[in-house]
Amino acid sequence: MSFVDLSGDGGVQKQILQEGSGEETPSSGCTVSLHYTGTLDSDGKQFDSSRDRNEPFEFQLGRSSVIKAFDMGVATMKLGEKCILKCAPDYAYGSSGSPPNIPPNSTLNFELEMLGWKGEDLSPNSDRGIERFILKVGEGKKTPNDGALVKIHIVGRFEDKIFEERDVEFHIGEGEKEGVVPGIEIAIEKFKKGETSRLVLKPKYAFGSEGKPDVVPANATVVYEITMKEFEREPDSWKLDDEQRIAQSELFKQKGTAYFKDNKFKLALKMYQKSLNYLTSSDSQEAKQRQLIMYLNKALCHQKLDEHDESKDACNEALNIDSKSVKALYRRGQARLALGDIEKALLDFNAVRELEPENKAALNQVTICKQKIKEYNEQQKKVFANMFTKFAKSDKQREEEEQNRQPDVMKQNFGEWRDDEREHEPTRFEQENPDVIMLNESLKDFRNM
Repeated sequence: MSFVDLSGDGGVQKQILQEGSGEETPSSGCTVSLHYTGTLDSDGKQFDSSRDRNEPFEFQLGRSSVIKAFDMGVATMKLGEKCILKCAPDYAYGSSGSPPNIPPNSTLNFELEMLGWKGEDLSPNSDRGIERFILKVGEGKKTPNDGALVKIHIVGRFEDKIFEERDVEFHIGEGEKEGVVPGIEIAIEKFKKGETSRLVLKPKYAFGSEGKPDVVPANATVVYEITMKEFEREPDSWKLDDEQRIAQSELFKQKGTAYFKDNKFKLALKMYQKSLNYLTSSDSQEAKQRQLIMYLNKALCHQKLDEHDESKDACNEALNIDSKSVKALYRRGQARLALGDIEKALLDFNAVRELEPENKAALNQVTICKQKIKEYNEQQKKVFANMFTKFAKSDKQREEEEQNRQPDVMKQNFGEWRDDEREHEPTRFEQENPDVIMLNESLKDFRNM
């Protein structure tokens, strides 16, 4: 088979030695695995080989981590394919070469074998939970940002069976409302207009441990084919003036409130955070007051989701803006009470009463806190009482055991001595007290009777 010009100028030429399988080739961002053997075109001298090391070579395609010829040639290879790449200096190591094995301005030949590839990892934690395989390259360089209005076509498959196919329009970050799984929302921020890609989503980025009833089982990996039809980017905050930022903030606040009323607390949280994002770069009094409201709203959402640590943190942020915010103190007190920090919760509720003596809700919470503290103290008394009872019982048992180990003199023969005690020289005490000697002698006689 003859060489095919891949570069258009003869700089990268490819000759297939063995056809690969299937129709798919790796796309930009994929991590490819292959074997190669490199030789100089001038004399055929080998300068490197992954086969000799018995170690496949891996690299991320299209990220300029290898010579240009590799990026161009490998992108055309199918699974199992073997080929020769002939690379002119401009597509290899140029006028510098790669001393000591590759001289300057060298044309190189590489024999390649495609072993396989993995999709581009788009997961936030790089855990390969979201893999992308580009099937059709999109247009231009722009991609949608968080909050952008997107129009996409989605085809969902589980074990090659289609369970979902539809057009959907939504703002990125609000896909949950339209039944769009998190992995799609994360991935499409990397899509260009007109792009079609295959996404392989692990359970945490798809339907999780619940699955999709009657369609996708729990903890299942699913595959989506996504086409980005069009999108309209969300305005960048840094490009807006204060008035425009406040207007955008108000828009997201209203969205958040609508989601909150619909009991969609996670979506509400996202909207309140977006509202905050438009306010943080402004030091105006109005912006500060709006920030206060957003932190209070976030605290309430976290409370509804039983995320009490996060609720407390949001209240702390609100109190950094206004240390006398009654709502912030009250909600922090609720969070602390839920976390079992009763004494600090009581401090917060008492602070509310100082600011608003007639606040009945705070008074009720104070009563609850005091009752819980009383119950705790009584419980502790019982614990310590039981502990002391156990200690006393243990001490008594030890005393009894000690007494049981002592000899019972009433069961011994009175005055019975050991053999070594029967005959001995008088002690000094006996010498000074002759009556003792007489008593000893009497006892001997008594014993021998």
